[in-house]
Amino acid sequence: MRESPTGGNPGIPHTTTVIHRSYLFARGWRSATPVLLLLPGFLLYLVMAVGPSLATAVYSFTDATGIRGIAINWIGFENYDEFLLRGAASRDNIAALRRTVYFCLFVTVIQFGIGLLFAVLLNQKIRGKKFFRTLFFMPVILGVAIQGLIWKLFLLPRGGPAAEFFQLFGWTSELLGGQPRQAFAWVIVVQIWANAGITMVIFLAGMQTIPNELYEAARIDGAGKWQLFRNVTWPLLTPAVNTNLLLNIIGSLQAWQLFLVLIGYRPGTQVLGYLVFAEGFGQTSGSVSSAFRQGYAAAASIALFILVLVFALVTHAWLSRREKRYIG
Repeated sequence: MRESPTGGNPGIPHTTTVIHRSYLFARGWRSATPVLLLLPGFLLYLVMAVGPSLATAVYSFTDATGIRGIAINWIGFENYDEFLLRGAASRDNIAALRRTVYFCLFVTVIQFGIGLLFAVLLNQKIRGKKFFRTLFFMPVILGVAIQGLIWKLFLLPRGGPAAEFFQLFGWTSELLGGQPRQAFAWVIVVQIWANAGITMVIFLAGMQTIPNELYEAARIDGAGKWQLFRNVTWPLLTPAVNTNLLLNIIGSLQAWQLFLVLIGYRPGTQVLGYLVFAEGFGQTSGSVSSAFRQGYAAAASIALFILVLVFALVTHAWLSRREKRYIG
């Protein structure tokens, strides 16, 4: 910044402010350097994310099967009409949509609570906390297929460890092979077990950013452990809370792989994400048929996208108000 006299009243110096701005990439053609550096990543994003998403939206208005040699015809909103409004299949689809919401609510609430509890406990000065952090996070690094196969073997109705344990108390259960509600509940358990570790790690990362001086000042004022958590830890964990809630909600709404590995295509257990897979690749009643309906599956995936979008926007709006209230 530089001040320079410009004349006028000799007794009152008149000055103007000149601001010199430096630009890392100078002027001329060099000013395009940031754009050129971002261009490869932007093109990759268009090809890998935006392109398939737009193609899915277009395919949802066709009778595409995904099989070579079969013509693709434009049928408008017929897939959406069949999926949501027409006949017994639409009632099953609506039931799957409700089941997806139930799955999201149970998984989000329980996984959020368990992750927070583990984070609080393992943020203390206790023996073996590194071991327990690793133990609780280990399921996250396993693939969905491995997670599902481990639990499928564990929950075998005959000879599995869970069945043997229940027999000690005189209980009998078909576990994954039982009633749809029972099988559905076990998938919720496995989903939480598989992902609670990442929720814990995000909370732990948030707790590491809280200055210890705030806790010391609160203790001097006579705050107990609950007051420390309520008035110091919880408000300052707001970024971690926001991240975990959004990840848990979006992840549970889109979950379907564990259903495929654990129980397959069974009436009364399907969620919307699994219906997309089953319709797109012809899987019905545990077998694979040639009646692929990828246009219909695309319409189902758009319905799932709208569901995720609505939940994400509502949650984000609520979290934004909460963040302003706590940390401004």
